[in-house]
Amino acid sequence: MKQLLNTLYVSTEGAWLRLEGETLVVMIDREKRLQVPLHHLGGIVCIGRVNLSSTLMARCMEDGRSIVWLDENGRFLARVEGAVSGNILLRQAQYRTADNPQAALNLARAFIAGKLRNSRQVLLRSARDAKSQEDADALRRAVDSIAINLRNLGQANNLDSVRGLEGDAARVYFGVLNRMIRPDLRDEFPFDQRSRRPPRDPFNALISFLYALLLTDCRSAMESVGLDSQLGFLHCVRPGRPASALDLLEEFRAVLGDRLAVTLINRGQITPKDFDFNPGGSVLLNDDGRRKLLVAYQERKKEQLTHPVLQQKVEIGLLPLLQARLLARHLRGDVEAYVPYLHK
Repeated sequence: MKQLLNTLYVSTEGAWLRLEGETLVVMIDREKRLQVPLHHLGGIVCIGRVNLSSTLMARCMEDGRSIVWLDENGRFLARVEGAVSGNILLRQAQYRTADNPQAALNLARAFIAGKLRNSRQVLLRSARDAKSQEDADALRRAVDSIAINLRNLGQANNLDSVRGLEGDAARVYFGVLNRMIRPDLRDEFPFDQRSRRPPRDPFNALISFLYALLLTDCRSAMESVGLDSQLGFLHCVRPGRPASALDLLEEFRAVLGDRLAVTLINRGQITPKDFDFNPGGSVLLNDDGRRKLLVAYQERKKEQLTHPVLQQKVEIGLLPLLQARLLARHLRGDVEAYVPYLHK
């Protein structure tokens, strides 16, 4: 399990990755910049124009190590992996559950319950830390509003109702998210609504990139336990869309994505200089910004907390894998219900 924490992120344009014996080597401008024992790596993520040798790719496929390509904004482009692994009986159980309207609805409720509860926790913590009473009051009003959606979730009798409650809660949540940013930094990081494809401000660019990294980890987690990452219960199934990975991602957006983004801004680790402001209004992280974010993300994944179900210390980076295993146990019928990750 420790190996899964060790994902190599390469974002330097023109980098060349090759294999030397049992070592992965990163070459930049024909100069050797990094050497990593291959057995230490659970996956490789290439961001932008990064190249790999066919020998390295073949070895990764043989070992079951995935290689993912993202564009400069973190948008998923491609994934290469070896032969499909996992238990076909587990995937059959996943397909049967997805075809059972009530069973799929129960799982959709669980994913969104985890999302709403974790969103409330992030807002509550920020309300306690707020420097002004105005910010604290606005954050607490949002907490109370999301609590109503959370209570109504149990009465949602179809997927559209679940999605509607989630959408309403997201509107409230994003409506106060800027109040988590230090008041003296809000002019530099203005945020009033979620914007994607492309992001229209630095904060949206930051959380979009973090969501992409989290989605990559959720997809790897689903496939590591033998589940089909494209067959979800909440998100609609479309060709090439990792629907079940997106389901799992919902539990982690606030606590592992938004909260890390706010922390990096408030500590001055990410500044407006880490973004490119492009003609047409799009805003993207630049090379320096991506490097800072990737380092912070990897460090965050190594931190430990107590898992609420397992009641033992685990690294944050293993949370998607552990939740995927809990989901697999539910689908196999080992446990009656799936319990989402609930952050304390």
